[in-house]
Amino acid sequence: MKKPVQKRVPDPGLTSAVSALTGKREALLSPLATTSADAVRRYRRVPEDIRTPYSRDADRIIHTRAFTRYIDKTQVFYLVENDHITHRVIHVQLVSKIARTIGRCLRLNEDLIEAIALGHDIGHIPYGHFGETCLSALCGQYGIGKFSHNVQSVRFLDQIEDCDLTMQVLDGILCHNGEGDDVRITAEPLESWAAFDKKVQDNADGHRSRSPMTLEGCVVKFADTIAYIGRDLQDARDVGLIGDLLQIPEQSREVLGSTNREIINTLIYDLLENSDTEDEGYISYSHDVEKALITLRSFSRKHIYDNPILTSERAKIERMYATLFATCLEALERMDTSAKISTDFIATGWTSPRYLETATPAELVRDFIAGMTDRYFAKRYEECVIPRRIEGKFR
Repeated sequence: MKKPVQKRVPDPGLTSAVSALTGKREALLSPLATTSADAVRRYRRVPEDIRTPYSRDADRIIHTRAFTRYIDKTQVFYLVENDHITHRVIHVQLVSKIARTIGRCLRLNEDLIEAIALGHDIGHIPYGHFGETCLSALCGQYGIGKFSHNVQSVRFLDQIEDCDLTMQVLDGILCHNGEGDDVRITAEPLESWAAFDKKVQDNADGHRSRSPMTLEGCVVKFADTIAYIGRDLQDARDVGLIGDLLQIPEQSREVLGSTNREIINTLIYDLLENSDTEDEGYISYSHDVEKALITLRSFSRKHIYDNPILTSERAKIERMYATLFATCLEALERMDTSAKISTDFIATGWTSPRYLETATPAELVRDFIAGMTDRYFAKRYEECVIPRRIEGKFR
């Protein structure tokens, strides 16, 4: 009989040397940066290894099923067949790269920044922000409150796949949204897991999130805007929603630039010049850039996000969500173990038993739909409304 392969135990000398090197590297960070010693896990089921706690969190996020599904979740332009427009999988990489560049210059913890950035949009659902509106309405209708993608991101990582991430990473993911109103952010520490859980519940109840507990989380919050604001303009031009980028308001062009490259460059340098991570501890834009960014967001809202060409199919998408939610809920009520909500979500083996024991049927449906890619969502809807044809004979 073949002997089972034993897990390799790291050499204590190597572990000690790597730990010492990590300590030296983190000693060079800003006094207000978040270090490995600050990391707090809810369970600590296994001891830490040669990775920093936040680097380990990034690895755990990458290996989740939810992260894999980034590949077919659109950013803005759902129902558009174009291989060159931004999907979530590209957006999170852009956020990670931009945020790490800013963090490095401000002497903050890049491992923590990377983990937050990679996980920040995991809770996004089919058909972007409009899909979120549809699902939130259904959640209210079925008595399970509102739906928010930032809360859902935490739910996937902390409950559904039970990754045991650090509070610092989960908090940064929770607080990444609402960046449209952010001009200057100061970190607000959290004292306990109870305080974090209350913060999550407050978000779930529809209250505006407080600031992240770390400066690294604040950086990701800003980097999210930097990653999408110019890129959305570029994509909108590529799909024909807007023409020449000279259509951008003059105030925004003069301050930020006209191209994605110019906008990213301007916003990064402005943050670096106006943030303080040494004494007071805040991340901030200048007043001129703030005004230009607000103007550009308004332009994008009108000409891109609410463009009638882009929104013309919304009534159909609403019906798709309503039909699929009701069908999945009915399958649970019938205890149909052959239904996709069972085979592809409940009985997969990677869904946490603790979560399954406590989730209500409506919550299971919410989380199943929230995890779908755009393509998978459309396929499940087709199964609900198009009769199944039999080839040749019944088997």
